[in-house]
Amino acid sequence: MKPVNDSPSATTYAVNVVLPCLDEAGALPWVLERVPPGWRAIVVDNGSTDGSPALARALGATVVTEPRRGFGAACHAGLLAADADIVCFCDCDGSLDPALLVPFAAEVAAGEADLVLGRRRPRSRDAWPLHARAGNLALARMLHRRTGLRLHDLGPMRAARREALLALDLTDRRSGYPLQMVVRAADAGWRVSERDVPYLSRTGKSKVTGTWRGTWQAVQDMREVLREAPRPARAVASEAHR
Repeated sequence: MKPVNDSPSATTYAVNVVLPCLDEAGALPWVLERVPPGWRAIVVDNGSTDGSPALARALGATVVTEPRRGFGAACHAGLLAADADIVCFCDCDGSLDPALLVPFAAEVAAGEADLVLGRRRPRSRDAWPLHARAGNLALARMLHRRTGLRLHDLGPMRAARREALLALDLTDRRSGYPLQMVVRAADAGWRVSERDVPYLSRTGKSKVTGTWRGTWQAVQDMREVLREAPRPARAVASEAHR
């Protein structure tokens, strides 16, 4: 597993980081101040009522409004709004540090991987509930049976090239979006790698694993994704390894 402390201090390529947001005013200042210098932060508001959009704008982020509720809807709206070659994704609740995305983007830019995922390493007992951790492990095993990929986590922290992501034709707009991205990337022959990232206690309550309804819906969404028949993307992810 690759460490998180081998990142360069600056990048020479354009990067956008998509931050799906639903009532994250408490975490936004910390998250946005840790976006790497020169990167464009795209906060996708998914129906906040706590002033998150105005706060994000005041802190210098680009704000996109996505009225359709759902994690996938917010992520995809951010992808469509991005204008950089490399796009990263990160939760906006303070559980993940956007500064750690620098080596993710560097790996994609160097043509060493097509999709880089963050393997969450909880820093406290309450950072990642046991039921959510067990569900993630079971999902990783099902993914292996479906695609052959041996991954430990299917978390939200990741990086890839924008045009290649669009070529995957992702259709899930709820909790299955991150899984569908990995499944379709595997079907298209992408090189997928993992990097360890510290997983912190989130600010506020989880919209998915924090409720039984959210957990149930996530499970249903992901089961639907795993039932998909293999389908190749319209383009190979990286130009560098052709």
